[in-house]
Amino acid sequence: MAASQNGKAVLSGVPHGSVFLIYINDLDCGITDWILKFADDTKIFGTLCDIHQRRKLQDDLNALFHWSTEWQMLFNVDKCKVMHFGKHNAHYDYTLNNKSLVKVTEE
Repeated sequence: MAASQNGKAVLSGVPHGSVFLIYINDLDCGITDWILKFADDTKIFGTLCDIHQRRKLQDDLNALFHWSTEWQMLFNVDKCKVMHFGKHNAHYDYTLNNKSLVKVTEE
């Protein structure tokens, strides 16, 4: 049994953030690339060797943005970034809500 801030016993409740987790549970439905979710942070990534895989990642980004507008939980596009790995990486441009995502070298 937990105690509240005023020292009284708390007899029922839900763990902090659990309602949010239920709310975003379907965020990755239909996403074909890898996706990581932690609290209010989402990362999507994949191996991109050709233009087809690049389009697939952009389609996933579009699907995520569609989900966010449908559930009224918009991504802060100004905080969304792209990080490219590998010396033969084509450094494709990606967008979210028709805004180009900033390319970074570290997170």
